[in-house]
Formats: sequence, C-alpha cells, structure tokens
Amino acid sequence: MLQPTHLQQADFPGPNRSGPGGVGELVDFALGFLLRQYLVILFLVLLAGVAGVIFLVTTPPTYTAQAKIFIGTQQKAQFIQQQSLFAEAPIDSTQMESQMQILQSKAIVESVVENLKLADDPEFASPSVGLIRRVLQVLTTSTAEPKLDATSTAEPKLDATETAIATLTDRLSVKRVGLSFLIEIGASSRSPDKSARIANAVAAAYIDDQQKTKHQANRVASTWLQERLQQLSEQTTTAERAVVEFKQQNNIVSAAGKRIDEQDLGDLSARLADARTHTSDLLARLTRIESIIRSWNPNATLAASVSEELTSPILTPLRQQYLDLSRREAEYSAQYGRDHHAVVNLRNKLRDLRTSALDELRRIAQSYKSEYEIAKQRQAEIEKRLDQVISQSQTANKAQVRLRELESTAATYHSLYESFLQRYTGAMQQDSFPLTDTRIISLASPQTINVKPKPLPIFALSLIGGIALGVGAGLLRDLMDRVFRTSSQVQLLLQVPCIAMVPLLKTSVSRRRQRADNTPDKRIIARDASMFWEVVDSPMSLFAESIRSIKLATHYGAGPNQVIGLTSSLPNEGKSTIAAAFAQLAARAGGRVIIVDCDLRVPSLSRRLAPGATAGIVDVISGTRSLEQTVWRDPATNLFFLPAVTSAFSSEVLESKLTKRLIDKLRESFDFVVVDLPPLVPIVDARAAAHLVDCMILVIEWGRTKVSVVQHALETIPNLHEGVIGAVLNKTNMSHLAQYDVQLKSMYQNKYYARYG
Repeated sequence: MLQPTHLQQADFPGPNRSGPGGVGELVDFALGFLLRQYLVILFLVLLAGVAGVIFLVTTPPTYTAQAKIFIGTQQKAQFIQQQSLFAEAPIDSTQMESQMQILQSKAIVESVVENLKLADDPEFASPSVGLIRRVLQVLTTSTAEPKLDATSTAEPKLDATETAIATLTDRLSVKRVGLSFLIEIGASSRSPDKSARIANAVAAAYIDDQQKTKHQANRVASTWLQERLQQLSEQTTTAERAVVEFKQQNNIVSAAGKRIDEQDLGDLSARLADARTHTSDLLARLTRIESIIRSWNPNATLAASVSEELTSPILTPLRQQYLDLSRREAEYSAQYGRDHHAVVNLRNKLRDLRTSALDELRRIAQSYKSEYEIAKQRQAEIEKRLDQVISQSQTANKAQVRLRELESTAATYHSLYESFLQRYTGAMQQDSFPLTDTRIISLASPQTINVKPKPLPIFALSLIGGIALGVGAGLLRDLMDRVFRTSSQVQLLLQVPCIAMVPLLKTSVSRRRQRADNTPDKRIIARDASMFWEVVDSPMSLFAESIRSIKLATHYGAGPNQVIGLTSSLPNEGKSTIAAAFAQLAARAGGRVIIVDCDLRVPSLSRRLAPGATAGIVDVISGTRSLEQTVWRDPATNLFFLPAVTSAFSSEVLESKLTKRLIDKLRESFDFVVVDLPPLVPIVDARAAAHLVDCMILVIEWGRTKVSVVQHALETIPNLHEGVIGAVLNKTNMSHLAQYDVQLKSMYQNKYYARYG
C-alpha cells in the first residue's frame, strides 16, 4: 500500500541524493553538481574574469607610501620629570587606538590639505569616479526622483577643500605594527612622490598637533594656577591673621610651641606629688615615734624600745652607752651579786639613760610634728595653686579647639599655596622646554611603494568571486530543480518503486513508413513512424527493455494484475505511448491483449491508432454498437484496440456498472486489458475509473513533472493508493542521467547495452 509522505528540503538536498550518507555521497553529490552546472559556473567565471580585466584596464595605478612614527613615553631630563605638570600615564591598547583615530581625524587631514595645497590638486579636489561607482551612480540616478524643471536650481557643487579632505581621508590608512608602539601611516596617490609627501606631512602634522595640544594645556593650567595662587595667598594671610587675633582675645601665650599654663600645670603637678610624698613620710615617722612613746616601759631595754629607724646624734650614743652598761651590769651581777654597790650604780645609770632617751624621743616627736604641719600647709598651697591653673587650663582648652581649627586651616592654605607654587614653577619651566612623546621613526620615500591595483590578486579575486557566484547560482538552480530525475527520488519522495526508466525517443525520417489501410470498414490499427511502434520495430533497444521491466512488474506484482491502468499527473507525460508499447510487447509475446482508451475527453491514443474511428467504448456501453463492430486490430502483433470518442459525461460513463461489466467481459476474453486513463490533476475521470483496473502504473515525465504536483495528486486521491504498483520515469535523457545519479553512472553507459543489441 502506498504511504505518501511530506519531505522537507533537508531530506532532498540535491537531485542525486537519496538519503543521508557519509563523505562518499558528499563527493558524489559534488561531482554530480559539477557535471550538471559546469556550464553555468564556467560562464560566470569567464564573466567575472572579464570584469576583473576591465577593472584593471580602466582603473589608474595608485602608489602607496608609508611612514612610521613611535608613540610612547620619552626619556626626559630629571628636572623636567620632577616639575612636570601632568603625570605620565602608561601607553596601552586603548590609548594607541585613540591616537590612531586622531591621526585620521579631520583636524589632521585638513592641516595636511592646507599645507600641501591639495585643494588645488585635481586628483584630490575633483577625483575621477571608478567604473563600478559610475555604474552605480547611473543606476541610482535612473531610479531616483524625477528631474528638476527648468526653473529649479541645480545642486550646489561641493567645496574643493571639503572634497580634498574627503578624498584624502579615503586614501589614508593608519595601522598599528603588531603589538608595538609603532604606527604605520600609508597615503595613496597616483604620483609616488606625492604619496610620500602626504605620508610625511600627516606624521609631521600629528606631531605638531601633539605639541600644540600640550602647549595649550600647559598654558591653560598655568593661567589657572596663577589665579589659584593669588586666591590661596589671600586665604593663607586671612587664616594666619585669624589665629593671631584669636590668641590675643583668649590670652593664649605659648613658649617653645607650648602654652605657658600647660607648662605651669606640669610643674605644679610634679611639685604636688613631691609634697604629698614628703608629707606622707613625715606622718609615718611621727606616727612611729608617738607609738613608741605611748608604749614606753621604764624597765624595758633601751635597745628594744628605740628602733634603728629613729636614729639621731643623741639617741645613738645613749643607746650605745646603754648597751655597754647593760653588759657590765650583767657581768657584775654574775660576779658580785645584784645587790653589790657597783651593780646598783650601774642600774641607776641605766635608768638615767632610759629617761634621757625618752626625753629625746619626745623632742624628736615634737620636731616631726612641727615639720608635718609645715608640709601639710605647703601641700595645701600647691593644691590650691594647681586648682587655679587647672581652671585656667580648662578655659584655655575650650578656646584651644577653635584655635587648632584656625591653625589647621592656616596650615592647609599654606600647604596648598606651597604645592601650587611648585606646580606653577614647573609649568613655566616646562612651557619653556617643550617635549613631545611622539617621534618619526622612518620617513616615507618614493622608492618603497606599493602599487594598486595589483593585477594578479585582482584577477585571482575576480576568478574566485566568479567561482563563488557560479557555485551559488548552480546551487540555486539545483534547489529550484524540483522535478524527478532518478529512480531513488521516486522511491524516496513518493514511497513508490520506480519500475522502469523509459529513454527519450526522437522520430527519425528514415523510419517513416506508409500507413496501412485503416478504413473504418476494415478497422486496422494505423501504423506510422512514431515512437508508438518503437518496441515492435526495435525489440532489442533500451526502450523495449524498459517496457519489459514494466511487464515484469505487473507479472510479479501482488494479485492477478490482468487489467492494468496507466495514468499520469498531467497531460503529455507519455502515458498513452507507454500503454501502447506495453500492449504491443505483451501481444508480440503471444498473449491476447486489448488496449482500451478511457481518456474520453482527449482520446489521443484513438487519434493515433484509429484516426478514422466513428464509434468507441461509449457506443459499446450504451449498446448502440457491439464490441466486435468497434474493436480495431493490428494483424502483425494481433493487438486489439477499443477506441474512444469524445464524451462530455466521461466521469459518469467510467463510474457506471455497465463499464465495469464491459471490462469484466474483456477480462474473460483477453490475457491483458491495458486501460489508458486520463491524467489525475486536471479532471476526476481517473478516480471514477479506479474500480475498473486491478493495478495502476503512474507515468512521470523525467525532468519536467514537479515533485509537488505528483505528491499533491497522490495525496488528494486516496482510493488509488492501494492499486498503484509502481511509477515509470518516461522520456529519460540517458546521456544526462549520470549527472544526477553519480553513484550509478556506470550503469547508464551505452557500451553495456550495445553488447546485447
């Protein structure tokens, strides 16, 4: 059963492609494409080559000179680097691109035009228009607005200077040399000397522009610095005067960078600390002596009563004497007894010594007490003075905040003034010693030139363009060639087997023969020199071999294919010729075969085989004539033919049961019943006759019938799908077939068929 399918352009990449493939199929497609479109490609290549030659002949030679400049930070003198007004920024790709744009700016180009007087040069003031541009101007002028009337004013001519600037801009090229800081300036002209002068003038104009720009920037900066210095001087003086007035108002006196009250506060703080230390020491001593006096024991030992800390010129001898007497008293007591007169005297002396020590301690305590009172009074005085100084300092500190603010403002203005003064001095010195970062590395000279246009590249480019244009045009033709060319296309696009490819035949004059007697009474099929009889006249030809393929397809098809219908999508695709050839071949093989012309509206087969027929299938169906009275016969092949006469109700006749009965009657009497059906697209007769045949063969004209037409015909007639057993590519140009089916091109060579006749 036929399964129609919709295929996109991706599924149909070229006339010789039958599906996706690898490199081999791609090579085959390219080879087939060249075989099909080589004339188009060759024509466009020749046309492009001629255009390139015309361009070379009509275009005058142009010479290009090149100058090189270096853009970078120069090694400057030390004093210039120190007093430079502007910081030296490192050169990067962005700045290089900016400098290249400046080189091509209108200011630089205008300066060159003015210096070299190019506005008076005809080459730049009124440049000639090239051939291509002239053609474009003619085309645009012809399609532009209507011409002005006589009263309208003509367009004003362009200024010579502006024209020269525009021309020089077009002929100027600026490019960076690799990743270096070198820029190559190229200028084109018809004169080599002039091109060199222009390139050098552009480089010089750029350097002059850089110097002028820096000089102007320094001058503007110097003027601004001078005005700013005057303002800063006035602001510094005002700020310093405000500091002095504020000190006078708040009685702030400083010495050695420090306020007097702050110095007094430090001294008093130190003195107060010493006084407090001295007072504490006296108090400790007084407390100790008073404690000894309160705890005095008359019988105690003097050494235990008086500590070593309370030494004095009096207590020390007393203590020494007391110790000596105590030792002697102990010795005498042990030697003479405690009641001895000498021992008693010693005890009395010891008692007197303790009394004297107590009196001395009291005197010392009184002295410490007196010193302690004096120390306390001195400490109180120092504390009082310190409180006064602290109070004054707090008042001064409050004013000090404002004073520091005023002093900071004065210092800031003074620092700014010094900085701007240094910058102004550096700007004045740098303005007197100008130095640019750009210098010329190599001047352009007429000896190192490039000539344009170069014949070989232009000619090669034109040929390459012609090849590209030819390939594009060839691909466009291939994409628009939506017709059937190979059997693989039929199988891929229609899902129908291609059972034969019938070659294209041309009637030769030498094959003409006399017509047989074909009067209506004898009803003999007419024979002439047309291709209708090719299968009989040349049974070993490729045409006859393709008809045998059709016969074999019907013989081995599914079901008893006894009644065979042949149709096409459009008229004049050769279905009637294929039907007649098929019937002749089957009859020549010994079978009983009859051809039935069911194309009732345009019975072309009847006009060819039975030109004198006055009755046909319609008369047999209606019963006005019998089948024996209507059938025509060919004595040579024993082929029978049932002609047709034009009928206005063809679809109704073919759809009727009487027609079905007639075909069934023919089925009983003949081995093959070949039915020539009308085309599918123009009329509906083929649909009405579908029930008459066992199978159907679709005839497609090679290289003419559109794929979309056949697909549409099959999709809109679903009742014919089951009966179609295959398609036939008719009128195949065998000599061109290899261009579309490269993979099988060897099978189309005539030498293989010549071996078998």
